[in-house]
Amino acid sequence: MAAPMAVLCGQLLVVGLAGTELAASERRALARGERGGVVLFKRNVIPDAGGPAGVLALTRSVLEAASAAALRGAAHPPLLAIDQEGGRVARIGSPALALPPMRRIGELGDVALAQRLATAQARELAAMGLTLSFAPVADTHTRPSNPVIGDRAFAGDPETVARFARAWARGLLAGGVLSCAKHFPGHGDTTVDSHLALPTVDRSRSELDAIEIAPFRALARDSDVTSMMVAHVMFPAIDPTRPASLSRAITTGVLREELGFDGVVFTDDLEMKAIQLPMSEAAVLALGAGCDALLVCHREDLAEEALAALVREAEASPAFRARCEQAHARLAALRGRVKLAPAADAAALARVLSESHPIASELASRLAEQEKTS
Repeated sequence: MAAPMAVLCGQLLVVGLAGTELAASERRALARGERGGVVLFKRNVIPDAGGPAGVLALTRSVLEAASAAALRGAAHPPLLAIDQEGGRVARIGSPALALPPMRRIGELGDVALAQRLATAQARELAAMGLTLSFAPVADTHTRPSNPVIGDRAFAGDPETVARFARAWARGLLAGGVLSCAKHFPGHGDTTVDSHLALPTVDRSRSELDAIEIAPFRALARDSDVTSMMVAHVMFPAIDPTRPASLSRAITTGVLREELGFDGVVFTDDLEMKAIQLPMSEAAVLALGAGCDALLVCHREDLAEEALAALVREAEASPAFRARCEQAHARLAALRGRVKLAPAADAAALARVLSESHPIASELASRLAEQEKTS
C-alpha cells in the first residue's frame, strides 16, 4: 500500500532535535512517520546528560517514538546520524574515542590505520544507537584562508584525499555505520563559510574536474560509500544561477549522470545562511535538483514548513511526486543496509568504549613520532 503523502515526503527529512530528550512534538512527528531520521549536535550530547550514555538513551527514545511509523509506510527505522569527524568537528567527547583533525591522519600516510580508526569509531557510534556518520570529508583543501574546511580535509591533493576518504568510508561500514562523503563538488577552495554566506568557487570546469571533483569521482562507484552530501556553494563553470545543493546541473547532471553515483544524496543543512531562500522554496528546489534527503538541523517550525511545501508540490505535480518516490526508495535501501546495534545498557556501552583504548594509544604514539620528526 502506498504511503500517505505526508509520510512519503516526511521520510525525506532528517532533522535536528532541540535537546537531550525528545520534545512531545518531536515524538509525535516521528510516530506519524513524518521524519526520515535525526541528526545529533553538541546540544544533544552534553556531559551532564550522560555523554555517550545520554546519546544511547536519546537514540532509544527516537526508535521507540518511530516504532508506530512502520504502520504508516516507513519501511525501516529512522536514520540516527551525527557529525563525528575528529578535531573541531566532533559532537561526542570523552570517554568516546578522541581523534585529531583528519589532516593529521592524512599526514601519517597510513591508509590501513585510517580504516582501523574509522572502524573503532563506528563501533562506538553503533553501540550508542547511531547508524550514520556525516564523514568522510572528501574536499581537497587548496586555499589556506578557507574558514570552514582547513584541517578537516585529509590533504591538499585529490589523490590522497580519495585514498583516505575511501578507507574511512570502508572502516565506518565495517564497524556498522553508514558513511557520507562531503561536500560535493568540493568546499576546499572557498573563502566564505557557507554557514554564514554563499561561497563561490571560480575555477574552470577542467580545474574543477582535476581538483574538486576528482575525489568524489573516485568514490562515486564504490559500494562502501553509501551517501554523499552536496554543498551550498556556487560553481559558475557548471551552473551560474544556483548553488550545488539546488542545482540540477550539478547534482543530477554531474554527480548522478557523469560520475554514476546511485546512493543517497543529502543536502547540507538547509537552514545555513548560504541558502538565501524561504525554506519552502529551498526544499522543493533541492528535491527537484536530485537530492534525496533534506537536512533541517535546528528549527522544528522550518522542518514543518519544508514538509508542507513538499506535500503541496507532490500533490500538484506527478513528476515531482515521482521524484519523491525515487528519493524515498533510495533512503529505504540505505536504511536497510545497516543493522541497529545499540548497547544493552550503559555498562555494555562502557565496555565497547574501552575496546578503543589500544588503537587510541597506537594513534597517540604515531602522532608523537610524527611531531618529533617534523
